[in-house]
Amino acid sequence: MTEVDSILSKALDGNRITAREAVVLFSSTNITLLGNVASRLAKKKYKDNKITYIIDRNINYTNICVTDCSFCAFYRKKEDLDSYVHPFEVLAKKIEETIALGGNQILLQGGHNVELKIDYFEDLFKKIKERFDIRLHALSPPEIVHTSKISKISISETLKRLHKAGLDSIPGGGAEILVDRVRQKISPAKCTTEEWLCVMGEAHQLGIPTTATMMFGHVESLEERVEHLIKLREQQDKTRGFTAFIAWSLQPGNNPLGRQLSGAKATGLEYLKTLAISRIVLDNFDNIQSSWVTQGPKIGQMSLYYGANDMGSVMIEENVVKEAGANFRMNEEEIRRLIEDGGFIPQRRNMQYNFI
Repeated sequence: MTEVDSILSKALDGNRITAREAVVLFSSTNITLLGNVASRLAKKKYKDNKITYIIDRNINYTNICVTDCSFCAFYRKKEDLDSYVHPFEVLAKKIEETIALGGNQILLQGGHNVELKIDYFEDLFKKIKERFDIRLHALSPPEIVHTSKISKISISETLKRLHKAGLDSIPGGGAEILVDRVRQKISPAKCTTEEWLCVMGEAHQLGIPTTATMMFGHVESLEERVEHLIKLREQQDKTRGFTAFIAWSLQPGNNPLGRQLSGAKATGLEYLKTLAISRIVLDNFDNIQSSWVTQGPKIGQMSLYYGANDMGSVMIEENVVKEAGANFRMNEEEIRRLIEDGGFIPQRRNMQYNFI
C-alpha cells in the first residue's frame, strides 16, 4: 500500500488527516482515486442523493475601493468615470427582480469605500428589511474589518450593530489564502489572516452563520494551500459556524496578478484535485460547494464526483469574477438538468441548507 492509499484509508475510516498528509495527497496524480474517496466521504454525510442549490443575486453596492488587490479587475477609484455607489432605489429594483425570479436571498458585497461607515450599512439594511422579505448574506470579513476601522469601533460592536440592523449571514469572501506571506503579496492593504478569522469567530459566537472560501492557483505554495484549509478546520472546531466551503482558482483576466503570471490559470484537473482534498481535510464541514461560476458548467458537474454536494447559486447577477474574465451563466432549469444528468436529485435550499 502506498502512502497515499494509507492516508485515504485513514480518512475513510473517519480519522482526521494531518497537514503533512494533505500535502502528500497533493503529490498524487491519481485524481480519480482522490475524487472517489471525497465522493464517498460526502455520501457518508448525505445519503439521500440530493444536490442542493440556491437562487440569489450578487449585488455590489459600490465599486469604489482603496485596497488595490492585484487579482481584482472590479474595483475603481472614486475619481474614475465608471465608479459608483448605488442609491437605495437601484438596489431595491435589483431585489424586486430577484424575488420575482424566486430568490430568497441577496449577496451584498462591495469595495472598501472610506466614505461608507457603519451608519450607512445600518440605514441600508433597515431599509431593505422594512421593504422586503429577503435574507441578507452580506459583507465579507475584509469589509467588516474596514468598516470597523473607519468607524472607530470594535469588530464585535460592528457585527452586533449590523446584525441588529438586519444582517443574517456573512459570505466567506476575502479569504484568498489565509497565510500572511501570500496576503502581503496579493492584497497587502486588506485584512490579515488573524482579522479574517476573528470576524468569523465573533460572528459565530453571535449566532451569525458564515461560509468560508479559498482562492488558489497564484503565488501560494501547496503547503500554504493546506495551511489555509487547516486554519478553517481549526476555526470550525472552535465555533461550528461555517455552513459551507467554496474554492475557486484565480481568474487571471484584466488584473495585475494575472499579467504577472502571464495569464496562467489553474486547470480543471487542478481544481478538481483541490476540491477533493478540501473535502478530505475539512471533515467538520458538512457542505462543499461547486464553483461552476468560475470553472464552467461541465467542471461544475464533475465537482459532484469530487466531494461537492452543492451547486451553489443560480447567481442572477455577478460582477467581480466577470470583470476578471469568467462569463459562465446558468438559470435554474440548467442547474437542475446538470444535477439530474449527473445522477442526482436537485433540491433548492437557503443559506443555512434548509430545504425549500
